[in-house]
Amino acid sequence: MVSAIDEEFLRALLNDRIGTELVLDTAEMRVWHLRLQPGERLPAHRHDRPYFWTVLTDGTGHSRFGDGSEVEIVYRAGDTRYYDDLSPENGFVHDLENTGKYPLVFVTVEYNR
Repeated sequence: MVSAIDEEFLRALLNDRIGTELVLDTAEMRVWHLRLQPGERLPAHRHDRPYFWTVLTDGTGHSRFGDGSEVEIVYRAGDTRYYDDLSPENGFVHDLENTGKYPLVFVTVEYNR
């Protein structure tokens, strides 16, 4: 029997909505805002192109990945991470849940290849 979470992660292979609001979409890039209230979760989605994120608030999160791994994350305002080598061949799927007491806010930029 396949769990609802497993089904969500299978559907995530087709879900490229990596934020809560798409604020710019050009031939070169897509810019997303991501706002999660405490206890709120961004559903599983795929990353298969180069991108970076910057978190604008302190907080904590929990991510589950398509390979079954899980990670607890502590964010500090200004933290930035860049993934420059992603492609459809080596992308990944994950979700993000705000496990903290305050909103988590990110800006994410994906580059089109």
